[in-house]
Amino acid sequence: MEEERNDVLSWPLIGEEENKSSGLKEEVKKQLWLAGPLIGVSLLQFCLQVISVMFVGHLGSLPLSAASIATSFASVTGFTFLMGTASALDTVCGQSYGAKMYGLLGIQMQRAMLVLTLYSVPLSIIWANTEHFLVFFGQDKSIAHLSGSYARFMIPSIFAYGLLQCLNRFLQAQNNVLPVVFCSGIITSLHVVLCWVLVLKSGLGFKGAALANAISYWLNVILLSCYVKFSPSCSLTWTGFSKEALCDIIPFMRLAIPSALMVCLE
Repeated sequence: MEEERNDVLSWPLIGEEENKSSGLKEEVKKQLWLAGPLIGVSLLQFCLQVISVMFVGHLGSLPLSAASIATSFASVTGFTFLMGTASALDTVCGQSYGAKMYGLLGIQMQRAMLVLTLYSVPLSIIWANTEHFLVFFGQDKSIAHLSGSYARFMIPSIFAYGLLQCLNRFLQAQNNVLPVVFCSGIITSLHVVLCWVLVLKSGLGFKGAALANAISYWLNVILLSCYVKFSPSCSLTWTGFSKEALCDIIPFMRLAIPSALMVCLE
C-alpha cells in the first residue's frame, strides 16, 4: 500500500517534468527558427564586400591589395560602429514589442535612422581621407592611393548601411526575419551581376566594385522599406513618419554609444 501511495504522489511530478521538457523543446525550436535566418542574413550581407573584392582580384594584385585594405578600413571605422549603434534597437524595440506598445517601434526606428545618418557624416569624412590615414600608418603610397579611391567610392554605402541595420533590427524585434533573408538573398544574387558589369565591363575597374557595394546596399534598403510600408504584418508597428522621433535622441545615444564601442572592441 505504501508503494502504491508513493507512485500516486509521484504522478504530478512526472507530469510537471514532461511539461518542462516539452516547453524547453518548443523554446529551442523558436530560438532556432529566429537565429537560423539571422545567421543567413549576416552571411549574405557580409558576402557583398567579399564578392566585390573577389571581382577586383581579376584586375591584378595591386588593385586587390588596395580593395582589401580599403574594405578592412571601412569595416573598422564605419560599418562595425554603425552596426553596434543600431544594436541599441534590440533593447528598446524588444521592450516596446513585449509591452505591446507597437506604435513605438516605428518611432524608435526613425530615431535610430536619424542618429545613424548623423554619425555617417563624420565617418564619411574619415573615409574620404583614407589615403592620408594609411600613409600616416606606414602603408605603401601606391596602395594607399588606390585604397583611398576605393573608399571614396564606398561613401554612399555607409549611409545605406546604417538605414539597413535599423530596418533589420525593426523587423527582428517582431520575430519577422524571413523578409530580411529573402531581400538579402535577392540583393546578393544581383550584386554578382552588378560587379561583373561595373568591374569587368564598364571600364570603372576596381572603383566599380565599391560602387556596386553602394548600389546593393541602397537596393536592399528600398526593398525592406517597401515591405515595411505595404506589408500587413507591419501595419501596427509602422504608422508613418512622426515628429516624436526627434525626441529622446540623447537617451538613445547614451544607450547606443556603449553598444557601438562594445562591438568595435570585439
